[in-house]
Amino acid sequence: MSGEILFLSHRIPFPPNRGDKIRSHHVLRHLAGLAPVHVATFADDAADMAHEAELAAVATSHCLVQRRKSMVRAGLEALAKGQPVSLTAFHDPALAAYVRKLLAERPIGTIYAFSGQMGQYIPGSFKGRVIYDFVDVDSAKFEAYAVAGRGPRAWVDAREGRLLCAEEARLARRADMSLLVSNEEAALFRARLLPQDRLDCAVGTLRNGIDSELFDPARSEPASAMLECGGPRLIFTGQMDYAPNIAAARRVLERLLPAIRQRFPDATFHVVGRNPPDALRALHGKNGTLVWGAVGNMPSHLAAADLALVPLELARGVQNKVLEAMAMRLPVVLTPEAATGIGGRDGQQYLVGQDDADLIEQVCALLGNAERRSMIGAAARHYIVDKLSWQATLAPLAAMLGLPDTAARDAA
Repeated sequence: MSGEILFLSHRIPFPPNRGDKIRSHHVLRHLAGLAPVHVATFADDAADMAHEAELAAVATSHCLVQRRKSMVRAGLEALAKGQPVSLTAFHDPALAAYVRKLLAERPIGTIYAFSGQMGQYIPGSFKGRVIYDFVDVDSAKFEAYAVAGRGPRAWVDAREGRLLCAEEARLARRADMSLLVSNEEAALFRARLLPQDRLDCAVGTLRNGIDSELFDPARSEPASAMLECGGPRLIFTGQMDYAPNIAAARRVLERLLPAIRQRFPDATFHVVGRNPPDALRALHGKNGTLVWGAVGNMPSHLAAADLALVPLELARGVQNKVLEAMAMRLPVVLTPEAATGIGGRDGQQYLVGQDDADLIEQVCALLGNAERRSMIGAAARHYIVDKLSWQATLAPLAAMLGLPDTAARDAA
């Protein structure tokens, strides 16, 4: 690789406080250690805009645009243009102008597009290297929403899935490398391409890592407010305005927790994460349920828990919530969907429950056996530190950008 890097991201990689921003944050910092990086990205709100100085400290130059386009307007534009809403929602003339000017004036050798929404900003005339970090297969997610939904929303989701699938294939044909977060997601991405595209398109894996120094039980004081709830304490973390997370929390509250509390009457379930909907907030303090919302120190809340319960029924990519809990030496009971891409082994670093009854039994068995909880948690922590540090997972980036081996070794 020669020249500089343009990093396109659908959300500002600061602060790294949700799954996609955690990944983009660490990728950006890694790239900045390899070459000068220019960043074009969006802020969801004023709180995101407040982190512009942190972005400027990493980037050689940047364009940060606050998204103000309503989903209604984005939907109307998508219908008029025959495009996915995911593209029109992230189209902005100011950001497009910044990209055109940058490519005309700077020696950009590589464009790294984080998330498929940003591929629309790469001109067909660009002659350098293009890497698309899809993370996971968005089109498959919308197709799953459509199957589970009903009425007009199901039609909208089916349309989004169909058009995104075509866009993903177009971008894969354009890319020098298409990256997914796990081998399973990469296999799914390939399977959805046309036979000729499967032969011609380079599709690879770039796994998520974890900051095992931040998420370290030896450095984290358990949250006192959680400890006051007695125990045993079960925890679920995540962005709580995200539909699959809401569904998982409701699954615990409606189908799992009542049975668990029959055997462990003092068990409490803690929902920790930003923007829980009013329907979840209304359950705070009822039937052993605590809804914390956003917290300033996620490791401290994980440190106060006895077990992480992650019963996701729809999951794309690798779940950072699982990696964080494992790093905190916390035993995790999860569904096969939530375990996808983690690696490790069921029964050693975590426990998989195939259905409600299995999840309940796995949780109760662990709650009744402190020694096994400790063994599972210790094995999980060891696995994360040994296999899934960000330094280890991002090491292949240098070669993907065409850096010589000596530069790759120096950057690692």
